[in-house]
Amino acid sequence: MRRLPAVPGGFFMRLRTPRSAGLPGGCENKAMNFQKIIVPVAGVAGVLLAYRFYGWAGVAAAAGALVMWVLLHFSRMMQVLKRAANRPIGYVDSAVMLNAKLRPGVTLLHVVAMTRALGQLLSVKDEQPEIFRWTDGSESHVTCTFVAGKLAHHELFRPAPADSPEAGGAAPPAP
Repeated sequence: MRRLPAVPGGFFMRLRTPRSAGLPGGCENKAMNFQKIIVPVAGVAGVLLAYRFYGWAGVAAAAGALVMWVLLHFSRMMQVLKRAANRPIGYVDSAVMLNAKLRPGVTLLHVVAMTRALGQLLSVKDEQPEIFRWTDGSESHVTCTFVAGKLAHHELFRPAPADSPEAGGAAPPAP
């Protein structure tokens, strides 16, 4: 029997982090394409199984569950966008805290929910990868690269303090 090489996280980790040349972070996100197929197929299979075992009452229950699931996702998305509509584009309370919370693979909607603001679009509209930036009051900013709606790479930039030696000021005297 042929053994596959050991990968941390196993088979599902390989699905979540495929390698691709030319895209930042090496993400092409084949798992998201897989989800676009498997979720509707699972829904149809659930309705068919409900009909097989419970008849039309099962179809009504399965269809009701599917509608409830869609409405839950839709209402969450609308709530996140409503909160983001009341804030300036590209603003976040703390870029350092946002950088600490980010991890590859989170969705753009999840990042917008964390920041409670839409990001400032830096890339060409409707082209992959999408690059967004969130800036805080101290001019620190986090630049995020999204491929197919999932975070592939993020980078924090912090400006040098005005009184530091790197900023051109003299070093303070030794005590």
